[in-house]
Amino acid sequence: MTATAALELRTFTTIDDVRGDLLDVYADVRSDLLHLPNYSVTAFGERLDRHGAEPGFVAVVAYSDGFPVGYAYANTIEHGDRYWERTNPPPSDRHTDGPVAALKEIGVRRPWRKTGTARRIHDALLARRVEPFVTLMVNPVAGDGKVYALYESWAYEEIGQSQPSPSSPLLKVMIRPTVWPPR
Repeated sequence: MTATAALELRTFTTIDDVRGDLLDVYADVRSDLLHLPNYSVTAFGERLDRHGAEPGFVAVVAYSDGFPVGYAYANTIEHGDRYWERTNPPPSDRHTDGPVAALKEIGVRRPWRKTGTARRIHDALLARRVEPFVTLMVNPVAGDGKVYALYESWAYEEIGQSQPSPSSPLLKVMIRPTVWPPR
């Protein structure tokens, strides 16, 4: 298995069909953080189950020779969602007055990083979204700031910060139009 092998992107709309693959990739991607309560596989599994039961759940998983190498998943959030209530400062109504796609997780195994795999997964996920905006939360120190910079290069803009749980680090909340560049 190499990063140059052809990738197949598969889309899932129910968690049961993809949960095992998401857990496997997550455990590999976050292997150096699994000792922290917020990053444990158990904590991720609980978040995954909750997100998978929420409206608009969609996951895109990249496979190389049948082996899952990366994923992203999102669901729909509405005005008044706890996602927005925890964001400080409160985001503008321009962004929150209707449904928004919330990109909850994205991860790519090490051999497939810096190959465009994450961007392909991200773009395939957004191609299925009907919401006008997509938001995400990112740890600003992840990858020594490189993950935050990557999202900026994908046209995400910071609009606030959030700490989704007591064991979570303080995260930056970012947003952009779902279709980029805007039409």
